[in-house]
Amino acid sequence: MPARWLLLLLAGFLLLPSPRSAAAQESPDPRAVLRAMEEAFVAVAEHVMPSVVNVTTTPKREAGPGRPEVEERFREFFGPEFYERFFRERGPREHVRAAGSGVIVDPRGYILTNNHVIENAAEIQVRLSDQRKLPARLVGRDPKTDLAVLKIEADGPLPVAPLGDSDRLRVGQWAIAIGNPFGLDRTVTLGIISATGRMRLGVSQFENFIQTDASINPGNSGGPLLNLDGKVIGVNSAIVSTGQGIGFSIPINMAKEVMGQLIEKGRVVRGWLGVVIQDLSDDLAPGFGVPARSGVLVSDVMTGSPAETAGVRVGDIIVEFAGQAIREVPDLQRRVAATSPARPVALTVLRDKKSSRLTATLGEMPAEEALVAAAPAPEGWGLTVAALTPELAARYELSTGEGVVVTDVAPGGPADRAGIREGDAILQVDRAPIQSAQGLRQALTKVKPGELVAVYLQRGGGRNEYVVLKGPEPK
Repeated sequence: MPARWLLLLLAGFLLLPSPRSAAAQESPDPRAVLRAMEEAFVAVAEHVMPSVVNVTTTPKREAGPGRPEVEERFREFFGPEFYERFFRERGPREHVRAAGSGVIVDPRGYILTNNHVIENAAEIQVRLSDQRKLPARLVGRDPKTDLAVLKIEADGPLPVAPLGDSDRLRVGQWAIAIGNPFGLDRTVTLGIISATGRMRLGVSQFENFIQTDASINPGNSGGPLLNLDGKVIGVNSAIVSTGQGIGFSIPINMAKEVMGQLIEKGRVVRGWLGVVIQDLSDDLAPGFGVPARSGVLVSDVMTGSPAETAGVRVGDIIVEFAGQAIREVPDLQRRVAATSPARPVALTVLRDKKSSRLTATLGEMPAEEALVAAAPAPEGWGLTVAALTPELAARYELSTGEGVVVTDVAPGGPADRAGIREGDAILQVDRAPIQSAQGLRQALTKVKPGELVAVYLQRGGGRNEYVVLKGPEPK
């Protein structure tokens, strides 16, 4: 039942005439109860609304059709009408702007939003509640949870939304959503927590969604879901267009972990076990002599993986990981990913109906793409870089595991004139080692206009060389 009908029923119940007994006369005024509830909602909106921002992106120009999986996700969760409007009515090369929401969660200017809000963005702009428009830098993004972190630089303090604890949510609690649906800035909607732990929605790889009936529409993505204390308990992410009152938010505890890693490392490091698993369905379970959904079945073990080293075999049923019961595939995937690499963990498996305890030392989950980009560091260098992952090193034929990799070079800029190219790994600036995108920004900030600085690179095939980079002249 939608929350507005619950409110109406509650109001009707409180306003019903009652016998004029002494107890009834001493009971609170029903209208005062409703006003107190109303004031609670107003207080939350007034306190958090200034921290909610409008995120506008200018997509990169690309020839040919868009990414099919992205388009299909929009069709499913935002409906065919919205899909046709934003994907089919525009030519593939048309330079359009897309909009979503975000919430400032750190006084240093860090903003939480959805990955799908900023995915493939050439430029990102944020509009604050006081109507200031500021350019935003992509700190990092994580498609596996559909989260992204932006950063803005502003004069003076920024309004910040406090973060709550999504592990303590209870079904039936009030939930308040704030966002910019269809461009309607800072719209507030009310509902309840309909469910927690929702999985298998096909929105992201690691799902543990909060379900709410607070209205969420296109443009709400990236906005906060709040409790009555005005604390962020989720990041609004998706809706089911064919239903009513079915919206999903990423739990804030998951978002805090992802955000912390993106800020510190520029990417999310996850544990890796190296098994292919499937659910124990009603049909499969009897053949292994176990109840359905009482663990996950190992259908393959990758050669050289932590699972193989630990002694996991095809046909094993994993029933416990690090002391926690495993019932479905998403359970194990999420728990393994949340465990730090190189950490030994206990596994309990059923093999031939007998329980066996194994110990696996997890590896690091291979990345699939460059997930973080630095801003042009500082403005005018014409250079964009990403954390140098093993996958990027392999893609660009780099033998080093150090430095940062160049992902884009602006034509005619200082980096282009120095001969720096996409795929180069920047190892040193002025003989100082470069360990991260932030480190590169700090090193180049010290270079004065017109000053020459030596940059040490590794290029495809393992060839190292120096180039000379000239500090950009002020415009």
